[in-house]
Amino acid sequence: MNLQRTSANSVALLLASLFVVGGLCGCQTNIGGQTLPSAYYLKDDVQYFPAGPDYLLPQTVKAHEDFRASQLSNAEDLNQN
Repeated sequence: MNLQRTSANSVALLLASLFVVGGLCGCQTNIGGQTLPSAYYLKDDVQYFPAGPDYLLPQTVKAHEDFRASQLSNAEDLNQN
């Protein structure tokens, strides 16, 4: 009988501790179709990611322009000969 009581007490303690830990952690919640932030969102560290360039391939454009310029200069050299 003592073993059953110890086992029941340990299970009750485990469930109670899980309930307490679940109540202390800040999690998002879904109420009425809205995703609400945790209670600690004001204390959260904000991560800032600066905006990148609007056009992501400026080196490619420059390479194409250089290639076109070299093609035009080669064509002019052939026309002069």
